[in-house]
Amino acid sequence: MSTDITPQEIPSREIKIEHSALVIWLLLTLLALIWGSSFILMKKSLVVFSSLQVGAIRIFSAFLFFVPVLITKRASIPSGKWIYFALTGFLGVFFPAFLFTIAGKELQSSISGALNSLTPLCTLIVGALFFQKEIQKQKIFGIVLGLLGSAFLIFSNLRENLTINAYAFLVLAATVMYGFNLNIVKKYLNDVPALMVTACLLAVIGPLAGIMLFTTDIMDRISQPNAFGPLLYAILLGVISTGLATVLFNYILQRSTPVFASSVTYLIPIFAFMWGFLDGEVITLQHIAGMAIILIGVYLVNKN
Repeated sequence: MSTDITPQEIPSREIKIEHSALVIWLLLTLLALIWGSSFILMKKSLVVFSSLQVGAIRIFSAFLFFVPVLITKRASIPSGKWIYFALTGFLGVFFPAFLFTIAGKELQSSISGALNSLTPLCTLIVGALFFQKEIQKQKIFGIVLGLLGSAFLIFSNLRENLTINAYAFLVLAATVMYGFNLNIVKKYLNDVPALMVTACLLAVIGPLAGIMLFTTDIMDRISQPNAFGPLLYAILLGVISTGLATVLFNYILQRSTPVFASSVTYLIPIFAFMWGFLDGEVITLQHIAGMAIILIGVYLVNKN
């Protein structure tokens, strides 16, 4: 049998490779749109519901959406991984969900989106301190720039006297948790399919979120005339921004590289900024400067 490749076969292979790359780029942009939109969805949900309720609705609705996956895939769930499912559930979803909704009451969605781009910086630092990963010297400058940018945004309330927006620290705390979560997933759950990881972590934290939700006055708030929209926004946060987006991110990561997948953090603040601007949020030059500094820092950290 001849093994020669005809000239007609070469273009078709090139087209296939280019098409695959294009799909990954489109998925990355879609992921950035989903996560960048989550901040404005939180803001809209908080019109009727409390911070605790929005966080609980987000997690519980994602859990309910993934129950069919848990039922159909229960036989293939690795039993020895439940401790890591619990860790990634609490650090990657549960606590950050409440921190972001609490901050969303007092922090502009565009600013939350920019601060969230510190996640790869925190991932790098946590990896070096707790997971024996090396930080290249050229990346240290990027880390410093990212921290300076976040400080710019934290002090965005500076007036005649020294006042800071303390709610920004809640977002920063969430990014540190994300840093631990990503390192845990990479080290202990890298061999588990993305869909399975998402379903199992929600199996741990979902029922707890449901208990928390129904111990509040959630039914009274749902009965309010203007509750439908905010409730829908909170459910979308859970199903799309928490559940499906987590699966999508791991899908991209498995078919590209960590550097490429982490570049979604460049795009998230852009979409968060866009939604905040369209919603009438005031964006100052100081805010823009802080966002720009953060993005430059993140770029330097991820640059080869």
